[in-house]
Amino acid sequence: MSDEDFARADEKSRKRKEMRDRMMATKTLEKGLLMVHTGKGKGKSTAAFGVAFRALGHGKRIGIVQFVKGKWESGERAAFARFGDQVTIHAHGEGFTWETQDRARDIASAEAAWALAVGMIEAARTSGAYDLLVFDELNIALRYDHLPIDAVVAALVGRPEGLHIIVTGRNAKPELIEAADLVTEMEAVKHPFAAGVKAQRGIEF
Repeated sequence: MSDEDFARADEKSRKRKEMRDRMMATKTLEKGLLMVHTGKGKGKSTAAFGVAFRALGHGKRIGIVQFVKGKWESGERAAFARFGDQVTIHAHGEGFTWETQDRARDIASAEAAWALAVGMIEAARTSGAYDLLVFDELNIALRYDHLPIDAVVAALVGRPEGLHIIVTGRNAKPELIEAADLVTEMEAVKHPFAAGVKAQRGIEF
């Protein structure tokens, strides 16, 4: 590249920075966010736990409720246990509906997990016990009508002003998507399962 080419490139970068600085100057709000990770692709829970680990690095207090993974031995639970009182994690459920084949038991498990979730929201409100909550696979409980969507959305929307909440699971309900501040849909492009590769420790769980 010639000196003129470098000069033009530098001028374009300067203009981009000016535009971004003007845009960033308009972003002044700070609030607790309701975030939803959904879609058919892998990575919804993984992304949520990544945010949780980032928050831990800033000294934030984390609460996690897993709605269908109670019988699974997961690496994230073992990892979070190393942070002591900075993280509270509860795992409920006995797997997805095709595994349990017992709707009454699934509903009871979802209700018990949701009671813990509501308790965490209230603890954040009354004592500031949590800065970030992750409700992993809550969307599954909502998809199968194990919990009333209106009551769940009302509780999430009514969270304390500074509390962040992440909800994961495919097939997020339209009511939840409408209420959320951030919605990310994971798209399935390619997955090793289609080639006969089973779920592996440290990657899927």
